[in-house]
Amino acid sequence: MFSLKNTLASLSAIALLGTAPVAAIAQDNPGEGVTVNMAQATWDTGWFHAEIYRQLLEELGYEVPQITTLDNPPFYQSVAQGDMDLWVNGWFPLHNTYEDTYSQGAELVGAVAEGGALEGYLVNSSAIEEFGITSLEDFKRDEVKEAFDRNGDGLADLVACPPGWGCEINIEHHLDAYDLRDHINPIKAGYAASMADAVAAYESGENILFYTWTPNWTVNELVPGEDVMWIEVPEVDLPDMSLADAATIEGVEGCVNDPCMLGFPANDIVPVVNSEFLGENPAVGALLEAVEIPLGDIFAQNAAMNAGDDDIEAQAAQWIEDNRDAVDGWLEGARAAS
Repeated sequence: MFSLKNTLASLSAIALLGTAPVAAIAQDNPGEGVTVNMAQATWDTGWFHAEIYRQLLEELGYEVPQITTLDNPPFYQSVAQGDMDLWVNGWFPLHNTYEDTYSQGAELVGAVAEGGALEGYLVNSSAIEEFGITSLEDFKRDEVKEAFDRNGDGLADLVACPPGWGCEINIEHHLDAYDLRDHINPIKAGYAASMADAVAAYESGENILFYTWTPNWTVNELVPGEDVMWIEVPEVDLPDMSLADAATIEGVEGCVNDPCMLGFPANDIVPVVNSEFLGENPAVGALLEAVEIPLGDIFAQNAAMNAGDDDIEAQAAQWIEDNRDAVDGWLEGARAAS
């Protein structure tokens, strides 16, 4: 005959055994039942790592049905308000200009890639040699303006950034700071289309001046040190001069000088996450802190995409499998955090 004590002990054991699988499932899939509203930037060179993060979130059980493409200002406003949960396309310190907006309800967590994300102006190498171009200041010379005037308005054409991008703010600042309004015409149409046009012009023997950043397919198509060269600014002049020291960088491949006064500080590519969402989903925070993607891998995907391989979902899935050992470690840490 069982005593009451033994019966209660048996019932307790059954209860524990019955709940163990539920707890295990919850730990394996901490995001089960949670939908993530994820955004990505309008520049397609950032879509590869966005898709990698999306798939990693799904491996944790989160539902990420789609990624919404947004310009910088609406994203930073929506992530602060909670309409968007996150993106992994923050560029800092370039995006410091949005701090007053995002800091009201969002924060930076981890880094996709630290440093090495460069920005600046480039010119085809043949023009560097022909005209002795080393700086934006050279575009005040009549012969240089004429050589880069592709639309006949008397100004040198510069492939710049679309309205609303962080780089547009800096480029506009430079045009005023260096008194270039009467010498350079910034092209602000869609960046990919404008750069495709510039590449075609280069291939037909025309001179080109363009802004770019890394990682980007442009530096695979037009290789610095071979096809093009980074040029300098007359002096460092930024909207936020506390970043001035970081705008001159040593060892920039294909620059006219070393160190190279690019005029833009080197950036980290950083996730930006709604604070309330982050507090409710510690697994996401742990994942974002752990993940890192080599710039070389982003370069390679950008080049493949530019060559016509635009199956980003498959490319991201392949990258995850190629790095499965590291990925599993990141996911294990995220599950433990939950």
